[in-house]
Amino acid sequence: MNKLSADERAKVLQLLCEGMSIRAITRVTGVAKNTVIKLLNDAGRALGAYQDEAFHNLNCKRVQVDEIWSFTYAKQKNVASAKAAPLDAGDAWTWTAICADTKLVFSVLVGDRDAHFANAFMDDVASRLSNRVQLTSDGHKSYLNAVEGAFGADVDYAQLVKQYGPAPGPAGRYSPAICTGARRVEVEGAPDTKHISTSYVERQNLTMRMHMRRFTRLTNGFSKKLENHANAIALHFAYYNFVRIHKTLRMTPAMAAGVTDRLWEMADLVAIVAAAEPKPGKRGPYKKAQARQPEA
Repeated sequence: MNKLSADERAKVLQLLCEGMSIRAITRVTGVAKNTVIKLLNDAGRALGAYQDEAFHNLNCKRVQVDEIWSFTYAKQKNVASAKAAPLDAGDAWTWTAICADTKLVFSVLVGDRDAHFANAFMDDVASRLSNRVQLTSDGHKSYLNAVEGAFGADVDYAQLVKQYGPAPGPAGRYSPAICTGARRVEVEGAPDTKHISTSYVERQNLTMRMHMRRFTRLTNGFSKKLENHANAIALHFAYYNFVRIHKTLRMTPAMAAGVTDRLWEMADLVAIVAAAEPKPGKRGPYKKAQARQPEA
């Protein structure tokens, strides 16, 4: 992978960000599969760390949060019978927070859809904001205690609780039930009912499924390792926030949010990845963490 030029790295990363599978990238570019995977993981770790440092003191007014489902190695119901399934196999939920005005996705967490991850996610969301916001989530019950613990009374919080009709097809079908309506439930503070919505974050879910092969439904391109899955997500959001021009904003979300004052190129992402690489003869922090683990 060290033999790849900066332009070759940028090309591979852009193809990953545009939803091309790893095997397809190897066929198009001639880069080895293991090299693509290593570059993906290096980029994900470096860009995830960069965004973690960059997204603080954000002056958002309206924030929407949601969770999107995926899986690694095997679907949860098949993990027990899967051959050599790792401990982190099964469902993998991605929690995201988006600023409704700038479209910046400033907080992302991969894990389970339970109270523990809800608390960790909302603590992270609250830590990145500089002012009181109006927050909207779906009706997931774990949000209630998580938002209270993270924000206290310093938030205007509401839930958009969707209501679903009976299943339109036979048992075992893939399509979800039909949404017949939604209730706006004011939970904390004084949220503006006109802005109780999760439309932007749900549209972002579609962007994730369109731009990450691992999220495409009915495919064999799903992640085999949770680490690869998380790194692909970090790479996607670096591209979405800094490089890809938002059609409505006519600029990137990072520019709209004041995080940067210019349009980034893939070369800028590659530069961050290169800067995070360990110096020759030195071991990076990830390898050190592995080395500290006791042998089985």
